[in-house]
Amino acid sequence: MVKHLLIIYHSRTGATHQMVQALAQTAQQAEGLTVSILKATDAQAHDLLQADGYVFAAPENLGSMSGLMKDFFDRTYYPLLDQIQGRPYALLVCAGSDGAGAARQMTQIATGWRLKAIHTPVIVNVGAQTPQAILAPKNLCAQQLKPCAELGQLLGMGLSMSIF
Repeated sequence: MVKHLLIIYHSRTGATHQMVQALAQTAQQAEGLTVSILKATDAQAHDLLQADGYVFAAPENLGSMSGLMKDFFDRTYYPLLDQIQGRPYALLVCAGSDGAGAARQMTQIATGWRLKAIHTPVIVNVGAQTPQAILAPKNLCAQQLKPCAELGQLLGMGLSMSIF
């Protein structure tokens, strides 16, 4: 039986998208697993119903998850309540400082859905602190992407082997 991992993300400067790509590349190496990537603006409740596990990925803006990621959760939370409980999930956060606020918010939503966290949130800190650095396109290095790739490998193997 083929399992399906759904990755939902928002990225303004490209960093979160790079994190998602690193995760997806290693996850899809698992046999018996399909991986779909959707922008938060395109994801709908029915997309989550068709998946066996999730990755939610967003930048942290002003200590919170990005507004477009929040919009995704606002649109899908109640239609999915009591329909996806027990499914595994993981989080990716790209931050200019600590990323804890965005990770905390997304964790609270996943807890409300009664999803099962399979890993602590992966937070990549790009250290952007000025308006120019915050808004500039990002190019993450291999060291920054490594935890994302490792999480993808874990998710891929775990889902394909029905461990979670």
